[in-house]
Amino acid sequence: MSNQRPSISPLFLSQFEVDESVPFQRHLNRLEVEIGQEDYSKLKRVELLDEVPDEATFAAMLEITERLLKSTQNNYNRELIKRLQIRIYLDPIQYSVYYRLPDRCLRFVATWRQEVLQRFFADVPTEDSGWHTCGHALPEFEGRYRPDAAGGALLLRHRQENIRQQSPLITASHGPYDPHTLEVTLYFLRTGKGGSAIINLGFAGREPLTDENLAQLESWGVPLNPSNIDVIYPYIDEHGHPYCYKLEEGLPNYMTTLELSLPELLIDIHGCVGTFSDDRRVVVGLGGLPPYRSPNDIGRFLKEEDVLFLRPNDTVKEGLNLIRDLSAEMYVQFCAGTHLCYNFALLGGMQLLGFQVDPETDIDSLIDGEERTFLPKENLRWIPGAGANALQRIAAHKLNPMTQCLHVEIPTAVRRKMVLKLRSLEIESSLDASGL
Repeated sequence: MSNQRPSISPLFLSQFEVDESVPFQRHLNRLEVEIGQEDYSKLKRVELLDEVPDEATFAAMLEITERLLKSTQNNYNRELIKRLQIRIYLDPIQYSVYYRLPDRCLRFVATWRQEVLQRFFADVPTEDSGWHTCGHALPEFEGRYRPDAAGGALLLRHRQENIRQQSPLITASHGPYDPHTLEVTLYFLRTGKGGSAIINLGFAGREPLTDENLAQLESWGVPLNPSNIDVIYPYIDEHGHPYCYKLEEGLPNYMTTLELSLPELLIDIHGCVGTFSDDRRVVVGLGGLPPYRSPNDIGRFLKEEDVLFLRPNDTVKEGLNLIRDLSAEMYVQFCAGTHLCYNFALLGGMQLLGFQVDPETDIDSLIDGEERTFLPKENLRWIPGAGANALQRIAAHKLNPMTQCLHVEIPTAVRRKMVLKLRSLEIESSLDASGL
């Protein structure tokens, strides 16, 4: 399997038609935007430029018009771009996207990415920054910006080598798409739950625009439909391969840059929307696609009639204990085969109590036409189908066969709580530094 390129998830390929009479009804991302009330307000900003850049400026950029038109899920947006004769360009250095119309030009600015880089480097680096101390942004750590074709990545590591070599690695693979996963990562590092981290700064192409940006676009005569705005930042590269897998597939290169031997515990942080507005249940995935995991790979497994007991091994137990303060309710899910999966509740003594799941009969989608699955009887999100988790485990095991990868899905309400906790730690650190 290691020689095969991963297939594109159905989530990226699902086709839908936008009703021309209601072109601004959301079709995809409805769960995150309409139900979960995820905050995407700081991701992007759209501007109407006073002057259209000259030909030399566009020639220095990468034209991505045909790539976006070929790959977009949104047929309404595809036809709109064709009708308005829009040519789309990417400035890979500044990570801005230009919409070039016959009579004017719009620019999309990756504001979240800029703010993150300024937080750690004071400016926005355009090439490999080398290692710099993080200062008040993250005491005792140093950071490095690594550029790539899709927004780059932020690498963080503890300045004491023994700590970073012995502590878990934290990854935030979908930084901008999963709001506040950066803050959760920083909270983990500040509280000793990790010695290093890799944060994706690039978009995966699915991040929706805010209603304010959409209103501006409509006033400028470019009424894009808000469902999966994948006609701005592409989610595939020039070879048709998804950018959203770049951290998992690039793990060996990032480990080399970190000068780190892969630890036995890797915590991959993601954001999800639960099954109700104040859902605070954290779900930890241990693998849903090949290579499959048997319960005995994870710990001591016992079965009494229809009740399953699993006492996790030391590494998995350590990982669950590190993320325990995210929520009082945690669940562990994984698959041992196509039709043999498990859902476990984490008990107080770090034991797991659960039952078998057959995805074909026991799970459903929260919204018709979207790959947002859950267990209807338990009203609980179901996450083991994530292909990136399998890619990460494959890459990790090549570097260290003992590494356990925990795919942590954190609901919106919990991530917002962690933002407040991080701010409290930052204030305490600032007061200590000032001697107050």
